[in-house]
Amino acid sequence: MRLSLTTQILAALLLGAVVGWRWPSAGPSLQILATIFIRLVLLIIAPLIFSTLVVGIAGQGNLRKLGNLALQTFGLFLVITTVALAIAFMMANLMQPGNGIAASSAKAASGIGVPAGESFWIRLFPSSIIDAMARGDVLQIVVFSIIFAVALASAGKAAEPILEWCRSLAQIMYRFTDVVMTSAPLGVFGAAAALVGKQGLQVGAGFVRLIVAVYLGLALLLLLFYPLLALLFRIPLRKLCQAARDPFAIAFATSSASAALPKAMENMEAFGVPRSVTSFTIGTGLNFNPSGSTVFIGVASLFILQVFRIPLTFADQLVLFGTLFVASKGIAGVPRSSLVVIAAALPAIGLSPDVVGAGIGLLLAIDPLTDMPRAAVNTAGHCLAAALIARWQGGIGRQA
Repeated sequence: MRLSLTTQILAALLLGAVVGWRWPSAGPSLQILATIFIRLVLLIIAPLIFSTLVVGIAGQGNLRKLGNLALQTFGLFLVITTVALAIAFMMANLMQPGNGIAASSAKAASGIGVPAGESFWIRLFPSSIIDAMARGDVLQIVVFSIIFAVALASAGKAAEPILEWCRSLAQIMYRFTDVVMTSAPLGVFGAAAALVGKQGLQVGAGFVRLIVAVYLGLALLLLLFYPLLALLFRIPLRKLCQAARDPFAIAFATSSASAALPKAMENMEAFGVPRSVTSFTIGTGLNFNPSGSTVFIGVASLFILQVFRIPLTFADQLVLFGTLFVASKGIAGVPRSSLVVIAAALPAIGLSPDVVGAGIGLLLAIDPLTDMPRAAVNTAGHCLAAALIARWQGGIGRQA
């Protein structure tokens, strides 16, 4: 009997952890398997998003619906981000993970900071779509695809060959995704072996409360808030869980919501979400709906303030809340993006660079241990958002 992809991934994850623990010197060398798998997945994203967005928008022939789709999508993202940050602040204030850790033991981090150059809003618009695709800049690809689709929809009969080509490309990319996903267990095995080989199975007792606070916050988001949203808007919860299962496992095992994006788009379309909704909602969700990462960002920011014994009034926490809310948008493609958000937000509320750097240095040690579950929760949030928007757009199962 053939094992499901989820079972294969979980078995590979366990086997990789055992190899990394038993032969720690060999574990890091297996990182090459994970690197190759991630690169294959990243190869899919640009043509998949482009083709599905163009077909979804230009193919439906009603451009007035696009504005409504964007309004509903970003409104939902704002609500989810607000709840995720509220959960994070609640857990950090209840568990006080930074208390008991000596600030003097912190060391300044290097290489962490906010990317220099143009503002986020200017960086939304690509100067070259080839460059945007080469860099895997999802937001720039989405912006170009939307404009291209609008132009295509207004071109009349001249657009039909291009639209048909995009339909064919979308189908081919789905098959491409299936081929790449057959190698997912190998990539997961390499990632797990490398992580355990480098970090070991134990973590310092001083950071246990931080990890527990993040995990409990993620659990509240995943097991309480998400199901409540689904039930409130009559989303079939069991079918949604089945559709999100494989993308969730891929994101968890690879610590990357981007790696799970192609499978999430494919499964949600099979679930009954129209292609236009799937491509737009999940594509923009990578940057605007990182709900699991938002929980970590909130807990970790308060953790740093607690470590350095910096008192916060309720008004101070509201200011920090708003700063993190804005800073968490639009940097999903940046390496260690959650740490970058924290490094960007804390100076904005008056912390010195030395304190911020030392705090980031503390987080570097445990970042990999929380990366896997928060990436998985990010992916679950993308799938739920697609289902909710599909419901509001006219119902699950309607084709576009």
